[in-house]
Amino acid sequence: MSAILTPSTAQTPPHPARELWNYFSQNRGAVIGLVIVIVLVVLALSADFIAPYSPIEQYRDATLVPPMWQAGGSSKFILGTDPVGRDMLSRLIHGTRLSLVIGLVSVSLSLTIGVVLGLIAGYFRGVVEVALMRLMDIMLALPSLLLAVAVVAILGPGLMNAMYAIAIVMLPHYARQTRAAVIGEMSKDYVNASRIAGAGTVRLMFNCILPNCAAPLIVQATLGFSSAILDAAALGFLGLGAQPPTPEWGSMLASALEFIQSAWWVVTFPGLAILVSVLAFNLMGDGLRDALDPKLKR
Repeated sequence: MSAILTPSTAQTPPHPARELWNYFSQNRGAVIGLVIVIVLVVLALSADFIAPYSPIEQYRDATLVPPMWQAGGSSKFILGTDPVGRDMLSRLIHGTRLSLVIGLVSVSLSLTIGVVLGLIAGYFRGVVEVALMRLMDIMLALPSLLLAVAVVAILGPGLMNAMYAIAIVMLPHYARQTRAAVIGEMSKDYVNASRIAGAGTVRLMFNCILPNCAAPLIVQATLGFSSAILDAAALGFLGLGAQPPTPEWGSMLASALEFIQSAWWVVTFPGLAILVSVLAFNLMGDGLRDALDPKLKR
């Protein structure tokens, strides 16, 4: 007799999270990026315990001490000190927390507002869509850093205002992507069925359509972290972001620029921190894009 398949013997499909991980883990670069991001998060959360010194404490008798492996270095300061005697390692670790907070706040603000605007434009279409999208086009026509500088110039220099400026710069990307995804979902059968069943406008927008547009938005938000870190570093370098003595990577670069030839470590280490963090988020975002997009799955 032939075996009869029962629900217990039939092969059950993998859990969506497990399936996502299976596709994601096939991309080695994405896994490396994820590991680096996890390390950055751990450093940010435990900065007060891991950092050997306070990031703003000055040791006036130990200014511009080179790293411990270089001649004249000291094991007391592993990565050396800056021009006013602050420990470079401690400032880099605390700068990790600041950069991740900037990315989280900026991406959260721009994602929330952009999703709402994109939903409205894609659902109602017509004059509303034209007005919102032309405004987004105008914002996209301006160089992102120039727009961020203009916003900070209006609001005033400072860390919070830099976050608002970065959120405004990234807003058009989320709005346009949400609008495109909503337009694609509006013609689907489940939307028509929900409308016939009596679902209201708000329920259709947020309960039916938005969850099916989440995949590209998650990828864009992950990539947005790297853009936010870069923009924050640029604003800090120009003196419009975090103000001294806040240990922000861009402001660390700006304060040490005149020592680029005589003390390489005060410029190299903050630059490497920006490079590694941006690269990690980009690699992780690429892996998420490959795993969430059926056309790109290996």
